[in-house]
Amino acid sequence: MKSQVKVQLIMILLGTTTLMAHSAKAQTSNRMEEIPLWHSTPPDGPGPQGTERVSDKGSYTNVSQPRLIVHLPKHANGTAILVISGGGYAHIEEGKESGPAAEWLQSKGVTAFELIYRLPTEGWATTNVPFEDGQRAIRLIRHLAHRFGYDQHKVGILGFSAGGHLAGMTETQPDKQLYTPMDEIDRLSAKPDFAALIYPVITMMPPNNHTHSEREIIGTHPGREQQKAYSVELHVNGQTPPTFLAQAIDDPISPVENSKLMYAALQSYNVLSELHLFPSGGHGWGMAAKGPPAVHEWPRLFETWAKNNGFW
Repeated sequence: MKSQVKVQLIMILLGTTTLMAHSAKAQTSNRMEEIPLWHSTPPDGPGPQGTERVSDKGSYTNVSQPRLIVHLPKHANGTAILVISGGGYAHIEEGKESGPAAEWLQSKGVTAFELIYRLPTEGWATTNVPFEDGQRAIRLIRHLAHRFGYDQHKVGILGFSAGGHLAGMTETQPDKQLYTPMDEIDRLSAKPDFAALIYPVITMMPPNNHTHSEREIIGTHPGREQQKAYSVELHVNGQTPPTFLAQAIDDPISPVENSKLMYAALQSYNVLSELHLFPSGGHGWGMAAKGPPAVHEWPRLFETWAKNNGFW
């Protein structure tokens, strides 16, 4: 596929869950339901003990029941997107990332699914559990297409920070068997039709590997093969779906080289891709409601890219 390139350095100065009673977030009408990823016990348990914890700001930990939070639009446009918060694989920043992003997508006619995923160091048998949940989530969303009224071939993935790493691992290795298939849902493709990675963690290779995400997944003294195995850019190939990237140059958590490496890998295989670099913004701006003016542009830029390429 011939790549359509649009790299911009934006200089513009323009202007939780319904089931958890212990959550400080009130139930809202656009959170229609929550759907478990797994019919019974998730694979590679036992996982954490006790009650799931949700902070006043919507940060999740102690996750034993991974699931989708469904946001149904009033007038569906036929597209569904899986939205994944970051948090360094130590917690899930639903309150400032996937929650607001899903509500924005819903307002645009997209059927949005937030992913509450398992965290790798909470008592599971493998640190691959977030990636198991990522694959299962895409398959489940495809399975639900008829029920919720969208095209099963217009299923995207949107990830922030460590959620961008999870999204990247899912889009580049959809056929890697991470768990034993359980039902007919696991016969469906785990490959998203398009992806958006926002201030993502991509690489675990030096010198850009000093992230909390790396420590949670492969520890403090990983071997080079481990680092390669979890570096998203090294798994890009000609079948990788079209990908949109956005990041601030001054990001202190996930160096901007993460997005640059991913974009270069996509370009090397002529994968349709678009990269936006903002001069400032730092990290963790989510929908950019409180971020520097330049980063306010990313939702509009993503919407334009998605529409121009027929994704919604």
